[in-house]
Amino acid sequence: MTATLVLVLALSVVIGLSLGVLGGGGSILTVPILVYVAGFEAKEAIAASLFVVGVTSAVSVLSHARGGRVMWRTGLIFGAAGMAGAFVGGLLGGHVPGQILLIAFAVMMVATSAAMLRGRKKKSDDGSAPVKHELPLGRVLLDGAVVGLITGLVGAGGGFLVVPALALLGGLPMSVAVGTSLVVIAMKSFAGLAGYLTTVQLDWGITLGVTAAAIAGTLAGSKLAGRIPEGALRKAFGWFVLAMGTFVLIQQAPADLRLFIAAAVAVLTAATAGICWFFISSCPLRNRSRRPSSIPSPA
Repeated sequence: MTATLVLVLALSVVIGLSLGVLGGGGSILTVPILVYVAGFEAKEAIAASLFVVGVTSAVSVLSHARGGRVMWRTGLIFGAAGMAGAFVGGLLGGHVPGQILLIAFAVMMVATSAAMLRGRKKKSDDGSAPVKHELPLGRVLLDGAVVGLITGLVGAGGGFLVVPALALLGGLPMSVAVGTSLVVIAMKSFAGLAGYLTTVQLDWGITLGVTAAAIAGTLAGSKLAGRIPEGALRKAFGWFVLAMGTFVLIQQAPADLRLFIAAAVAVLTAATAGICWFFISSCPLRNRSRRPSSIPSPA
């Protein structure tokens, strides 16, 4: 076993940990690992990532389901709509230049990370957590189809899109969004893979090895997901996606634009961090101003 293969398998364990803990990030890691470490072509890496993430997500969802962190109706309907979009995206992706796919992949990662770091604007100011409930059918179908199309096109299993869709738009608690997203990811990944296999051939030896290592990681990661605080989980997801998106974007950009891209992402990061700090620092003041006084009023 060569040193490169050992490194690929070791990094694949991290793929599983990401899926188990965050409900996404599998393709965000798999595509760069297969391209920059294993030496896959972009389209082959995208297709292989769909297989790896699909199988790994299917295994990971079992642990989340036992912990009551899966909304099955929402996940299955979202996944079914996403499968149709992912298959079409996979067909289209086979005819788009690989560099364009990776750039689109990275841009969406950076944009999604900003949304996750900003967080969801609460409808009420009472500090209550999001409610665990099934989402409306129309919204699930629409979001599923759009996310599925993007998933199939750029080869991402969709966690970095599905988790925000469920947590930010749908209002599910982050831990439930993570578990439910794995159902969606597995369904859409296999549909997108079917589209890619019409034009792309895979190295099944490495692909299966990466899948096995990722499964080992996800079994450990899924046990940690329910023990991590909501805010910490969302922010960790956001910063992780931002870092990986920036890396891929810089790698694919022309040399004379890399410094500009790094500076632009730094500005976005600073702005996002400033917004987060504003809400963190101002919320206690707002809450204190609305809290009933403990001093009795004079008669």
